[in-house]
Amino acid sequence: MNTTLITGASSGIGEAFAHRLAARGHNLLLVARTEEKLIALCNELGRSANIRAQFVAMDIAEKGAPRQLFEEAIKRDLQIDFLVNNAGFGSMGDFAKLDLDRELGMIDLNVRALVELTYRFLQPMRERKSGAIVNVASTAGFQGVPFMATYAATKAFVLSFSEALWEENRPHGIKVMALCPGVTQTGFFEASQMDRPPARLVQTPEEVVDTALRAIKRGKSSVICGWANFLAVEAERVVPRNFILRAMGSVLRKHNRKREMGDGG
Repeated sequence: MNTTLITGASSGIGEAFAHRLAARGHNLLLVARTEEKLIALCNELGRSANIRAQFVAMDIAEKGAPRQLFEEAIKRDLQIDFLVNNAGFGSMGDFAKLDLDRELGMIDLNVRALVELTYRFLQPMRERKSGAIVNVASTAGFQGVPFMATYAATKAFVLSFSEALWEENRPHGIKVMALCPGVTQTGFFEASQMDRPPARLVQTPEEVVDTALRAIKRGKSSVICGWANFLAVEAERVVPRNFILRAMGSVLRKHNRKREMGDGG
């Protein structure tokens, strides 16, 4: 059965992908850690869109989890023709003071698990000479981001990795794209203990997903969500990188001090 697999599907961009694709008639395999949310979402989508929505509750950052997920899809006789690697998280702070295990866990989820899932599900797509993969990167992946060093670096990897695979797989009829949202209405800021930017700079997950679906249909290798984000990235190409780093560092250093003071008291 042709099916779309979405990781990090229980909220934010992943959940928005589930709703949009269900409305288009896609059968779904949704993956996240929280079983209760997945059950509720599958029931909702199955009733409202008349599609088959299934789930696997797991932490794909755990060793062996991507392989288990691939084998589970085979066991259920699901043909994954669209993969959305959305699961990920970030952190903020002075790198030297952050929890090392959490930073390494971020790399495991944002990079290692994404690479393994892409590799495993790409093989049968190659055999069928059809399929699509969307890897969720970020506008943070276009430059180093002080006080978000590991997160930005993982998203830079996702961007570079996806663009390379776009070219490798064009002759095989497979579309691969890096989705680069800017600030989005998700739980990222709460999880990272960051202040929310002004509302005018924030996109909804639905806006991000609509941009992604238009771009993957056009066969783009990457897409930046929102004109403001696009112009900011383009401006960074002509401004010295050290200037950009110092400007971001000045702003985020203040946020980090405020956060540390809040933690302390």
